[in-house]
Amino acid sequence: MLLKDEIFNIKTQEEFEAVALQIFRFQFENNPVYRSFCDLLYKHPSDIESISEIPFLPIQFFKSHRVLSSCKDPEKLFTSSGTTESITSKHYVTDLSIYETSFKKAFEFFYGDIGEYAILGLLPSYLEREGSSLIYMVDYLIRRSNHPKSAFYLNNRNELATTLEYLENIGQKTLLIGVSFALLDLVESFQFNLKNTIVMETGGMKGRRKELIREELHSILKQGLGVANIHSEYGMTELLSQAYSDGHGVFKTPPWMRVFTRDTEDALTIQSNQKTGGLNIIDLANINSCSFIATQDLGRVNHDGSFEVIGRFDNSDIRGCNLMVL
Repeated sequence: MLLKDEIFNIKTQEEFEAVALQIFRFQFENNPVYRSFCDLLYKHPSDIESISEIPFLPIQFFKSHRVLSSCKDPEKLFTSSGTTESITSKHYVTDLSIYETSFKKAFEFFYGDIGEYAILGLLPSYLEREGSSLIYMVDYLIRRSNHPKSAFYLNNRNELATTLEYLENIGQKTLLIGVSFALLDLVESFQFNLKNTIVMETGGMKGRRKELIREELHSILKQGLGVANIHSEYGMTELLSQAYSDGHGVFKTPPWMRVFTRDTEDALTIQSNQKTGGLNIIDLANINSCSFIATQDLGRVNHDGSFEVIGRFDNSDIRGCNLMVL
């Protein structure tokens, strides 16, 4: 069994591949759902010599099966958002410390020490339901920041506006993380000129507003908030890691996460960079569920490993943390 220290101390591509292959062998032996999937494809660890040959489990399995590589009882159940008619994904997490280490180290990797920030969560649609992994993460960051103004905001936009102005006036480094429709609601009521605040949208209108293309959304938010760029977070219920964009919809992954594209006509074929295809994700933090996931997002991977999301497959649900179609 791998120690999480091995996952979160990866520094090179060679180390990533070695750990990924080790996790693949572990999950093949310990995850009945993934083992059955690999067996149907006639894929065995003895056949796999590189990460490009590892089978990626379709993300829909998290809706229909209990995807686990551990015999331990789950500590937490994360569920996806969705309409009342849709079937939600379920991610059984047997070790919350792995998730906490993943999002803490990823935040520090891209943004530095959490303790330097005031963290303001504008996530009403997530707060209104149970089982959100995003709420779990932001709540942890709020508590870890130790700033007296760090908090969630539901519909109290006046209080949020006052807090933002106060933090701006004292020069406090601040992160405002919000769902798209709530950020739009905020800038329709208030005008800001934020120089010390990172504004991060998590995507999605949740049926509250008409969907906007990313450029239009970011343009409105930049003007209303007085910032040069709108940051974005890419995550989902079925993952324990996040990718981040500091603008223009180009996401970068932490060292224990990689993204590839698969051919839209042949799901088992991994494409070269710069080609549009379905996004496949390796998330090594998912050691106790499945680290190799074929998502329903469409995108492209750049030569430096960063990636862009350009939409979703037509027959997939419109879900929580995925960005708008470009």
